[in-house]
Amino acid sequence: MPKIKTNRGAAKRFKTTGTGKIVRNKAFSNHMLTKKASKRKRNLRKSGLVDATNKKQIAKLIPYG
Repeated sequence: MPKIKTNRGAAKRFKTTGTGKIVRNKAFSNHMLTKKASKRKRNLRKSGLVDATNKKQIAKLIPYG
């Protein structure tokens, strides 16, 4: 079988952990930050996991990641 091309946009946004989970960064942390609470902005800095409903789609985009 031929190699699968990695989606480069997805490769920059998602990483795979050693256990096979997919890590992502949280949204809503780039602009209009003055109206957001410090606690909310602090929690947006942390990474999150891709939900099980989307995991299969993302895994296809980053087959070797």
